[in-house]
Amino acid sequence: MTTHRRRNLDLVHGRIDMTHGAGGRAMGQLIGDVFHSAFDNEWLRRGDDQAAFEVAGGRMVMTTDGYVVSPLFFPGGDIGSLAVHGTINDIAMAAARPLYLSASFILEEGFPLADLARIARSMGDASRTAGVPVVTGDTKVVERGKADGVFIATTGIGAVPPGMDLSADKARPGDVVVLSGTIGDHGVAVMSKRRNVEFETTILSDSAPLHGLVADMVAAAGPSLRLMRDPTRGGLSATLNEVADRSGVGIRLVEAAIPVKSEVAAACELLGLDPLDVANEGKLVAVVAPDAAERLVAAMRAHPLGRDAAIIGKVVADRDRFVQMTTVFGGERIVAWLAGEALPRIC
Repeated sequence: MTTHRRRNLDLVHGRIDMTHGAGGRAMGQLIGDVFHSAFDNEWLRRGDDQAAFEVAGGRMVMTTDGYVVSPLFFPGGDIGSLAVHGTINDIAMAAARPLYLSASFILEEGFPLADLARIARSMGDASRTAGVPVVTGDTKVVERGKADGVFIATTGIGAVPPGMDLSADKARPGDVVVLSGTIGDHGVAVMSKRRNVEFETTILSDSAPLHGLVADMVAAAGPSLRLMRDPTRGGLSATLNEVADRSGVGIRLVEAAIPVKSEVAAACELLGLDPLDVANEGKLVAVVAPDAAERLVAAMRAHPLGRDAAIIGKVVADRDRFVQMTTVFGGERIVAWLAGEALPRIC
């Protein structure tokens, strides 16, 4: 009797081919050697097409997002950690505690297995560090030239604490706008890699999971929090314009209060960008009732991901729903909602 030993994938020199998406032995090897190895947990070990788990009672949140960043690897992160952090943060912006993630991969024929394994390990490390496991997923392979390497879609669910109901339509005149830290880091890090631009210092992506910071914010301000948003595509300007539009208010910003690293500001000037329009992946903006603003900022600054938190403006009555800013020179300007995307393929 002949026995057939299972051969491991060549994760050093191997490449994705169409058999890795065909549902047979090669696909099983890919899932086992790359994804189960990277994400290992009790749900994945069952080998089912879904994950069953217990959840707390009360209100739940669910989100899904796709990640097509180019390049796949950039200073401070990669598409794998970004996919984990981005979905966790979307859940956290509802003041929710993230519980579980799923991940779907679209792989291009010819993609190096070594790069896929690196991305998967990054996702696994990010999910374990955040305490939010990837419990199920899917893999598809498409012909060469149809996917630009790898695309990732992640879905997450979370549980909302009692008494919290945040939404972009809840800002009211008199409320305070708070930012958790410096803006533009992620977008500039990606653009520097994409355009091979060299700076005197390395600018790293700010990609990070924000649910720990959010938990401290909820403990400090509770129902005084009106809303939270992570200013990803379109940056701070797009996020605040969305809030103004949804809530039917205006927002007045103070440019000098908005934290921007000097190297990021210099890079934006070189690239012809406004830091307000540049994507972030580890920052949040919150609108809070005025009587809780200082308490909220103090709690944020006590957390590593909020140490540069600052009050950057206030909500005002405005039928036109404009976002305006007092510049460092004392003038006023409209912070426009861009019609297009300043930085394509940024997340």
